[in-house]
Amino acid sequence: MPWILLLGAIASEVAATLSLKGSESLPALYVIVVVEYATAFLLLAAVLKRGMGIGVAYGVWSATGVALTAVLASLIFDEAFSPVMAVGIVCIMIGVVLVESGSSSHAPVATLIDEA
Repeated sequence: MPWILLLGAIASEVAATLSLKGSESLPALYVIVVVEYATAFLLLAAVLKRGMGIGVAYGVWSATGVALTAVLASLIFDEAFSPVMAVGIVCIMIGVVLVESGSSSHAPVATLIDEA
């Protein structure tokens, strides 16, 4: 379930960011920007509440958002998308996979709240 919520958060963040770009020519899109960013953060909070680590959740959310936004902005707004950008996105995704795989191999660290 957290992964489905995370996909929703990613979709909302990408929609908000693309709408922000689109609002240059259509200011009414600012409403969508606000609603979609709020939705993205609420869904991300729900993911964290269900136990996904913040490093994994935020890493996947932000990296996937960057990648999708760059690709879709290229397709929708005819923005540049170079091979160097593609390599950068691949590097970001590899980093997220490493963070995710590393997070599952360690026991949870006690927090100050647990110790109180």
